[in-house]
Amino acid sequence: MKRLHFSLLSLLLVGLLAACGEASQTTTSNATVTTITLGAYTTPREAYAKLIPLFQAKWKTDTGGEVKFEESYQGSGAQSRAIVEGFEADIAALSLEADINRITNAGLITHDWKAGTHSGMVSTSIVVFAVREGNPKGIQDWADLAKPGVQILTPDPRTSGGAQWNILALYGAAKRGQITGVPANDDAAAQAFLASVLKNVVVFDKGARESITNFEKGVGDVAITYENEILVGQKGGQTYQMVIPTSTILIENPIALIDKSVEKHGNRQAVEAFIAFLHSREAQEVFAEFGLRSVDADVAKATAERYPAINDLFTINEFGGWSKATPEYFGDDGVYAKVLAQVQQ
Repeated sequence: MKRLHFSLLSLLLVGLLAACGEASQTTTSNATVTTITLGAYTTPREAYAKLIPLFQAKWKTDTGGEVKFEESYQGSGAQSRAIVEGFEADIAALSLEADINRITNAGLITHDWKAGTHSGMVSTSIVVFAVREGNPKGIQDWADLAKPGVQILTPDPRTSGGAQWNILALYGAAKRGQITGVPANDDAAAQAFLASVLKNVVVFDKGARESITNFEKGVGDVAITYENEILVGQKGGQTYQMVIPTSTILIENPIALIDKSVEKHGNRQAVEAFIAFLHSREAQEVFAEFGLRSVDADVAKATAERYPAINDLFTINEFGGWSKATPEYFGDDGVYAKVLAQVQQ
């Protein structure tokens, strides 16, 4: 029933945005209007709110035409599945490579999306903790999340790319011997630690944005989340604090043109131009303004004061890449499913 319910919601979304799928280019008396449909994960919403008008102005200057955007934001995994099930997004801007791979495997992306600028990645971040002002629970590192009485928020890995990054950040830190009391290279010990943390989770939200919003409403003592979620919240007046664990994972956020949609809509030139714009220094500075680490070396250097180095930073390569990590950790018989089943007994 849950899958049927999701499919119906996806079809409803497709219906609501069908108009842009059928008429992505129209001509007014003065100019050509091109429509781009963006399917994104939730956390960079504020960045895109600034980036899209900048690109619209640039497009007007460069071509004399107008470009309109239809935007959809939801958990990365949910967005990826919606696109596969019929939502005709022209661009997928998601949390992790595995969600782009799902769209590619469905035959909707036919070019080598990783051959582009910055290997197809448009921003990066890290997994960190949001804690209450003054850090009353004394959360300093991963080991503190397993203490009795600590209430944790983290999204659901079945719908959220951020949640998958969270789980791999914890597991990788454990396997690398960076968590007090957990020996290195010991899968049984790493799984036992994961279980002890999951026992303290009070809410599994569908996405990273929903998770931090719940935390802002007063739920929980600590939220495992993206660095940029905390920075955006603090910029908006939130008083929670950020704790960067000793060991964490580099979050790499991909963006890809969806060939089948673009071919149908006839808007390839505008879509390619928008993706190219997002890799420009101007756009990368906007991503950095909204808490995301830049993939541009010059921007990263210029903003290094805001984004400190990590004591022990690792990447998805620690797990053999997403093609291996997805089934091994998030498949039906993967590590996460097995540990969660034990916790829920």
